[in-house]
Amino acid sequence: MTSRSRLLRLLVEHSVRLGDFVLASGARSAYYIDARTTTMRGEGLALVGEVCGEAMRAAGWRPSHVGGLTLGADPVAYAMAAHAARSGGRLDAFTVRKVRKSHGVGKQIEGGLPAGADVVIVEDSVTSGGSALQAARAVAEHGCRILGVLALVDRAEGGRERLAGAGHELQAVFQASELLQAARANESSAAPPPFVPPTS
Repeated sequence: MTSRSRLLRLLVEHSVRLGDFVLASGARSAYYIDARTTTMRGEGLALVGEVCGEAMRAAGWRPSHVGGLTLGADPVAYAMAAHAARSGGRLDAFTVRKVRKSHGVGKQIEGGLPAGADVVIVEDSVTSGGSALQAARAVAEHGCRILGVLALVDRAEGGRERLAGAGHELQAVFQASELLQAARANESSAAPPPFVPPTS
């Protein structure tokens, strides 16, 4: 089984829920994906670092830093940086605060991101693209060049188009439809066989 297949299995097992949910936007959805229940697991971190690193290289991006808006982006970025170090490469991570600090030096970006760095914005999942855009604005204001946006999951609900409108290409490891298909297949295989009354 490939690392991507193992990661898909973990996401389906721990992060995908089928039912009736109200999203942060107020819209209703027949499914919910909380990628953090996978990206914060030990096995999930190892797989995310490897698989997202491969997806980034496949996109042709060679950044010095990866990061995004806290909290969803944090384990993805840190996993990628750790995997790069284990593989003999160099990739550093950063965190973008939702609000600039009101004390100290008033930083919004944590992790020593230097001005002028080549950066990939990362996300655990993209819906509207708002979190990635907020992170991208902070990084651009910091004087860095954004190579693109990498998401673990794309819900395909307008985020790609919104990011493209702002000049940012989105690459995703998984489409939500792929995870849903696997989750529904698991649900069907786990269902008990239908009751057949005995014949007299």
